[in-house]
Parts: sequence; C-alpha cells; structure tokens
Amino acid sequence: MGKVMSVVGRQAQRFNVENRAQKVISQTKPKPAPKYESNLKDLERVLREHPDVVEEQSRKNLRLDENLRQVYVTSKDIDPKAVQLQDADKALPINRSTVDEYEFGHLEPRTVTKGRCTLRQAVQFIANHQTDPQQWTSAKIAEYYSMKEPLVQNILDHFKSFEVHLPDKNLERRRILTRATEASKQIE
Repeated sequence: MGKVMSVVGRQAQRFNVENRAQKVISQTKPKPAPKYESNLKDLERVLREHPDVVEEQSRKNLRLDENLRQVYVTSKDIDPKAVQLQDADKALPINRSTVDEYEFGHLEPRTVTKGRCTLRQAVQFIANHQTDPQQWTSAKIAEYYSMKEPLVQNILDHFKSFEVHLPDKNLERRRILTRATEASKQIE
C-alpha cells in the first residue's frame, strides 16, 4: 500500500510540471520574498536618515568603471617539458617505509600530569592487581602513580584485562560419554 501511495504522490507532484515551470519563467519580474517586520523598520529608518542612499546605489560610479577598464588579464602557457625537468631535480625521500601503528591506537604522551596515567600504565597496574592483589593494592598503586586512591579503586572495580580460557578436551569427551550412557539407560 505504501508503494502505491508514493507512486501516486509522485505522479501528482509531476503533473503538468513543464507548463507550471514555463509559467514561472515567463513572468517579467519575480516576486520578492517577504521581509520581516524588523528588517522593514530598519530599511525605513535608513531611508529617513539618508534619503540619498537609493539614488547613490543606482548611479554609476565613473571612477570605478574607468579603473575596471584599465585592468587586463593575460595568461601564458606553461611549457610542460620545463615543469618535468624541475620535478626531476627534486630529491626523493630517503625513508619510504610506512609509519608503524601505535600499540593502543594513538600516540602516548611523553609526560603525564600528576594524578593521571596513560593507557599503558592503566593496563599495567590492572594486570598487576589481577595477578597479585595482596602486593598491588589500590593504596600502593595510587602512591606509585601519584593518583587518588578512590579513583584507582574505581578503575580496579570497573575494568579488567582480558582472560583467555581454553577448554579442556578431556572434559568434552567425558560429557559426550555421559550423554551416551544416559541415552542408553533411557532406552533400556
């Protein structure tokens, strides 16, 4: 139903479009856009204070017209062989290797403001805390990196590094065997 309505609507919009366009084009003077009341007040004020503005704008400035008549633009064709010779004399770049990507996707700052840490440092102290939480407490990490302890505690609570869990192949075999024995018990 939606497609039918869009097709009908499009045909209604395009009905007699050429004649309507021709009618607008053949008008002698286009209708000006309506003006805001504030713009009309400003225009009236300017005309009251400077009545000669409209007359001055419609008059031709002879001095500017004469200056424009004296301006000439000339173009010269450039010899393509001369351009190629200039390019041949340029030194080629010495290092053509690509720039290595950064480890964390952006350039790390060289200096870190007190009370802040880089992404690398955050990942490091999160990993240290996960491996040995008794040694790397939030107080010790806050002291080591000159950060506030509640901030470090929030980071440790809400962020964890990825852990890889590999499945035990023997466990999967045991599961298959237990399913098979349960199925055979149900059949008997």
